[in-house]
Amino acid sequence: MSSDAMAIHQGTDVGSRPWVETLHGWVTTVDHKRLGILYILYALLFLAVAGSEAMIIRIQLMYPHNSFVSPQVFNRIFTMHGTTMVFFVGIPVLFGLANYLVPLMIGARDMAFPRLNAFSFWLTALGGFLLYFSFLGGSGLYGAGNAPDVGWWAYAPLTSRAFSPGHSSDYWTISLLVAGFGSIGTAINIIATILCMRCPGMKLSRMPLLVWLNLVVSGMVLIAITPLSAAQIMLCVDRYLGGHFFDTQAGGSAALWMHFFWIFGHPEVYILILPAFAVLSEVIPVFSRKPMFGYPVMVGATIAIGFISMSVWAHHMFSIGMSSYGNAFFVLTTMAIAVPTGIKIFNWLGTMWGGRIIFKTPMLFCIGFLFNFLIAGLTGIMLGSAAFNWQLTGSYFVVAHFHYTLSGSFLFGIFAAFYYWHPKITGRMLGERLGKLHFWLFFIGFHVCFDLMHIPGLLGMARRIYTYEPGRGWDTLNLLISIGAFIQGIATLIFVANLIISYFKGAKAGNDPWDAWTLEWSVSSPPPAYNFASIPTVASRRPLWDLKHPEDPDSRYE
Repeated sequence: MSSDAMAIHQGTDVGSRPWVETLHGWVTTVDHKRLGILYILYALLFLAVAGSEAMIIRIQLMYPHNSFVSPQVFNRIFTMHGTTMVFFVGIPVLFGLANYLVPLMIGARDMAFPRLNAFSFWLTALGGFLLYFSFLGGSGLYGAGNAPDVGWWAYAPLTSRAFSPGHSSDYWTISLLVAGFGSIGTAINIIATILCMRCPGMKLSRMPLLVWLNLVVSGMVLIAITPLSAAQIMLCVDRYLGGHFFDTQAGGSAALWMHFFWIFGHPEVYILILPAFAVLSEVIPVFSRKPMFGYPVMVGATIAIGFISMSVWAHHMFSIGMSSYGNAFFVLTTMAIAVPTGIKIFNWLGTMWGGRIIFKTPMLFCIGFLFNFLIAGLTGIMLGSAAFNWQLTGSYFVVAHFHYTLSGSFLFGIFAAFYYWHPKITGRMLGERLGKLHFWLFFIGFHVCFDLMHIPGLLGMARRIYTYEPGRGWDTLNLLISIGAFIQGIATLIFVANLIISYFKGAKAGNDPWDAWTLEWSVSSPPPAYNFASIPTVASRRPLWDLKHPEDPDSRYE
């Protein structure tokens, strides 16, 4: 044992080197709150990385015949941006929020399996770091490294040894495989915690909607990650053991990879967006000063989305030549999933209708989410039509739709969560002026960027394009799109500044700064290590509101 480790073990070095003890505590923690914070910090780190990669992409496309980066570097940055945002920003931040909030909301002291929780986080962290090690080791440790350049979907034959020599694609494959095992472990843990560790009185019909949505999301993760992991193993067999699963020259099928990937890839969109739905379902009622309108319908719509989302994957594949029956089936399922999604929008609007709305920063991001997600849903219905999709499937129209769903909806929901629960996590309020500046800049920059992005897609601009000829009607549009991206970057820097300033100088939050009604607001900010001195007992969906407002005749309801 090293001298530092011996000192920590014996407890003799706490006074002289407290940072070592602190670091050791965070690295070895099994506390769900600390692991939730680690997930969130990890996601923020990779959000900064992926955002920088997006800026490189937009600089390259600002004007025709630009040579800011080479075509090879552009493909690598393109691949790393998409992979990072989906796997190492979206999934970690949703698991971070679930880790931190679910036990507090159901009156538990920790997750069902604390050690599995820690193991799952470090697997996910290892996956992200493995992916970015490819910059050093992509061509082998004794050659110049390079990142993978196969796109975040990695279609065959781009991942074959002939098209992708070296080890860059191997880093992509192994990193997602390792992170996938971490996601499966966390999903199992969340399901077990919700089903087995609820406090007395908290029936399924009394659970906060955030808990319900995380239960459904975790079930979706178990179903969706499994075929992706199987496909990654099959790809490793193809590359190193002479397999031919995806090798069309030897009787394999490139479409097989597409099916495996999109069986994961489209449910993944809902895996990412449902936690944003969960945030809205907690924030909107509090800032509307009304209970959630249609709670049972919201739960039913969530479960319906979980089921239907598993049957829509091939609407990404209309152009590969499926049968008319296959096309018709996936058109119908795509249209069907709009029904429970639309129900949720009506329920949120019904909650706001007639309420005493408080326009604080969390609520502003929720309202922005509603506007953006409505447009994302409408363009999704358009792309759900096989004939329309056939024309635009490889165009920038799809890029605009996809970013409307994830950037315009997922990120807006996550920012709302930061502003709403940051006081609980840190004990300090985020600055309201900087928060509103962050919202308006991000909202304006988003719409300048992604509203206009639909137009070059309709004019024929391909989605995986490195540069383009002048005079096609794309020049000014791409310049404005890039300006919108930079405005979003500035807004994100303001958010980071707000986090740093508030950590040191933010106003003290107190236990319940929003006058909320779920159990996490009943304990101190930050919560104690044990969460609850005594396990609470609940009698309604708003247990804290019942205690604070016993005179309210609407406070107790089923």
